[in-house]
Amino acid sequence: MFYIDSLILNAIEWSCQKFQVLTGRTNVWLAMQLTNVSIIIYFVWAALYFWNTDSTVRTFVGVFCGGLLYALTQTIFKVSIEDYENSAYRRVAKGFRNPRRLRDAPLRMSFLMLAVVAWLMLGFLVSYPVLFVYVRLRVHLLVLSYLLIMVTLLLLYLLACDPLPPCTGRVKDWLYAALKTRATASEPSTAERRACADPRGAALPASLRLAGRSAYDATTSTRNASGAMLSPAPSPTAACEIAAAVRSNANPA
Repeated sequence: MFYIDSLILNAIEWSCQKFQVLTGRTNVWLAMQLTNVSIIIYFVWAALYFWNTDSTVRTFVGVFCGGLLYALTQTIFKVSIEDYENSAYRRVAKGFRNPRRLRDAPLRMSFLMLAVVAWLMLGFLVSYPVLFVYVRLRVHLLVLSYLLIMVTLLLLYLLACDPLPPCTGRVKDWLYAALKTRATASEPSTAERRACADPRGAALPASLRLAGRSAYDATTSTRNASGAMLSPAPSPTAACEIAAAVRSNANPA
């Protein structure tokens, strides 16, 4: 039986370490989530079992469940998951194995035997072809009881595992890389940034800018033709010759 327990524990520890490599979540995180599930199953089981009993019994069960929930908030839920994980990281860094591997071995084997017996009993009752078994013997309560046993057994195995050193997780790295690539692809290019910086001309294509320049030149030449004729200014030598010709015409010899 101890060999079977060690085999199951090594298989679950290997699975938890692979899960940590993928997601960055340790077996401690899984154990805490499983603890929450087991508490929910326990409360549902208690409510279904004592639903048709006397009001005094139901009041006592309600007070007991409330006190149990308060005790859990003051013990297990008072310490954060990060503190539990840091404690496990420090133990692994020192080279120590989890002491629960040997300390909780008798408890794990007991729950393992109980789970096997409950499975055989549940299979026999479910296969019994009479509705009386389901109504009178309350097979749904047996199902919840079996689920509670299995969740507790898996919780004991998770708490006996050793985590790997802290890591981010391949899934997170892949998601961050995909988001970074998408953000880079959505950034504007250099030409688009220049167009936003100079909206008067850079925002238009080159063909539209040339067409606009041609239209502007044509409009300017039409305006010059309809108004005063513009001629280029003469050079200094030509201006002197014109002035001399004017003087000779005004004062003939």
